[in-house]
Amino acid sequence: MICLGIEGTAHTIGVGIVEDVDEKCKVLANVIKMYQPKEGGIHPREAANHHANFIANLVIDAIKKANIDKKEIDLIAFSKGPGLGPCLRTAATAARALSLTLDKPIVGVNHCVAHIEIGRGTTGCEDPVLLYVSGANTQTIAFAEGKYRVFGETLDIGIGNMLDKFGRIIGLEFPCGPKIEKLAEKGDKYIDLPYSIKGMDVAFSGLLTAAEKTVRDKKHRIEDICYSIQETAFAALAEITERAMAHTEKNEVLLGGGVTCNKRLREMVKTMAKERKARFYVPRNDLCVDNGAMIAWNGILMYKSGIKMNIKETTIDQRYRTDMVDVKWR
Repeated sequence: MICLGIEGTAHTIGVGIVEDVDEKCKVLANVIKMYQPKEGGIHPREAANHHANFIANLVIDAIKKANIDKKEIDLIAFSKGPGLGPCLRTAATAARALSLTLDKPIVGVNHCVAHIEIGRGTTGCEDPVLLYVSGANTQTIAFAEGKYRVFGETLDIGIGNMLDKFGRIIGLEFPCGPKIEKLAEKGDKYIDLPYSIKGMDVAFSGLLTAAEKTVRDKKHRIEDICYSIQETAFAALAEITERAMAHTEKNEVLLGGGVTCNKRLREMVKTMAKERKARFYVPRNDLCVDNGAMIAWNGILMYKSGIKMNIKETTIDQRYRTDMVDVKWR
């Protein structure tokens, strides 16, 4: 089975084409285009207009890179949510148009669950605890009793958005995370910042406020502040991931979401897993960030498990939580 998936939850519009080969995911094509605001954060309507401008060419490009005929596509999938409403509607509209034009079935996919399934489908892990870290999302997730349960999450702001907000404070352009990582590599002094864990959950607003105050005080190098933010936030993420692993008694940990491209975060979680004698997995970078391939693969899993939708059922859901999905394919 071959599926074309369209991702459009926030700043990225992506088209991926994957094939089910012996119940493993073979990525045939995975192309993305990221919206970059001139200043500030993401404006939902401007991002949606960006997606509308590029989606047709991305579909054509993906089909060419997959080296298939459009008639070979068996299924269309799209990101149903969670995400920004205008962006989600743009991706869903494109998916509906393709479904009707090609006369192929269509399914709407939970974006967060797709991050888990692309990891399971490409890395070899079977039943992991997922540390899911992106712009708006920060969760520890594991499968239990028919659903992906959220065992811990941010109580205020996602790790990626926190890093982007701090980046704007010090004059960096969006996306700020990779630039903060580069600055942090030059830091060599840890500055004490708030470390906030509440049970299985984390909070980052106090860390952000304290870091901003430290910048205004001008007593420390920016490189050292970036280093300290990363060390503090990532240590908290590693701790709640370990707590989720202990609670669920699982011995695999999987990373997902754009922030997992950060080498220091990978190193810290990998060290934690090694100390627990657990296995550590992370997909390649283009499958960690928001992308169409993960939507396509989750679409195949859903469709093969008997989940089908008609066009009227392909609505979006901005608050489509991870634990709202009935995981019938496991």
